[in-house]
Amino acid sequence: MIRKTSLLLVGALMGAAAVTTLSQMPLNVSAAANAAATDTYRQLNLFGDVFERVRSDYVEVPDDAQLIESAINGMLTSLDPHSSYMSPKSFRDMQVQTRGEFGGLGIEVTMEEGLVKVVSPIDDTPAAKAGVLAGDLITYIDGEQVQGLTLNEAVEKMRGPVNTDIVVTIRRKGRAEPFDITITRDIIRIRSVRWREEDDVGYVRVTQFNEQTFDGLKNGIEEMTANIGEDKLKGYVIDLRNNPGGLLDQAIAVSDAFLDRGEIVSTRGREAEETQRYNARAGDLTNGKPVIVLVNGGSASASEIVAGALQDHRRATILGTRSFGKGSVQTIIPLGANGAIRLTTARYYTPSGNSIQAKGIVPDIEALQELPEDLVGRVETKGEAGLRGHLEADGEEQGGSQAYVPSDPEDDTQLNLALDLLRGVQVNSAFPPVSDSAAVKN
Repeated sequence: MIRKTSLLLVGALMGAAAVTTLSQMPLNVSAAANAAATDTYRQLNLFGDVFERVRSDYVEVPDDAQLIESAINGMLTSLDPHSSYMSPKSFRDMQVQTRGEFGGLGIEVTMEEGLVKVVSPIDDTPAAKAGVLAGDLITYIDGEQVQGLTLNEAVEKMRGPVNTDIVVTIRRKGRAEPFDITITRDIIRIRSVRWREEDDVGYVRVTQFNEQTFDGLKNGIEEMTANIGEDKLKGYVIDLRNNPGGLLDQAIAVSDAFLDRGEIVSTRGREAEETQRYNARAGDLTNGKPVIVLVNGGSASASEIVAGALQDHRRATILGTRSFGKGSVQTIIPLGANGAIRLTTARYYTPSGNSIQAKGIVPDIEALQELPEDLVGRVETKGEAGLRGHLEADGEEQGGSQAYVPSDPEDDTQLNLALDLLRGVQVNSAFPPVSDSAAVKN
């Protein structure tokens, strides 16, 4: 079995961030592959025949390397929306981005029906400030049509020198005509955790799971506990809304921060022996204070690991709307000087054994945001189930949900409900969570 360590496809323009690992071993051909059926070799011969015909008869002389790269990417993208080929440059760019600082616009994107779809803008980045919203479809980049480009090609066109402008043409649900947004590229520094005191409640916003996430969470909890005072502190709100995912080990560490014991998540590949289970260690950074986790239709992958673990262990109440439903793990497999492939290698499961693939995490308390008139019907995601070619769910699939977070906390229905619950101003049977026979056994 290939040994893996966690690595994130993080930041703007790399596709929907995922629970991702990096293979430390070269790509090997198994014995089963060596014994491939004769029909497989016939198909490979067919590919060779088509390749030679294109080379000899196409109206213009094609680039052989580009033909091969496109063929490989076509094979991978046909598997599911999250598998793809990365050219050497794309692979190098991805490695730079995992360090948490890169040049770009500040959006998480995927490909849908041949167009670039915004999963979510990253807080305090040029895209967010320019008004890009989750669910927007990018149809043109600097006047060039996106249709026909691969995701990586579109990503490359959106990158560029800092302080240069780019014009993206947006198609947004509810607006009759596409419109242009001009964005000035900048260095994107990912501060994945921000926090503030809401009087007697600690508020922690986690925008994604990168290498600094657990340390940021720990620092935030320690600072707010000291500032508010242990005796006055009513609890914590952990905001994972529009958090598209990230490092598996950071999702585990964040979950572990609130748990004393028990399974956090398991990953299961094609073979039974590939199953891995990750368990919590003793120690709760909050000393058992009440916790409410906010999620919405833009909360995906690693966010869902945290929400699922705390929900199953009855450690936190989940509030908001159904999460995105991305329950798969991607492995980055380097190909030496030829780049790398991003391959879906496993599904992950919550402690109770549930897969959220194409279903999402259902909140304990459903709460919708009050939308401005111009956004009604425009800020819902289709979720994983709405992506063409997605892995099928175990059971009935569910669509996405609302993915809007007001910029002004006073207008934030979900946050204000969480604060009221922690202070006892409002009461709900789901808060605080109570262990019962359905809870995970430790």
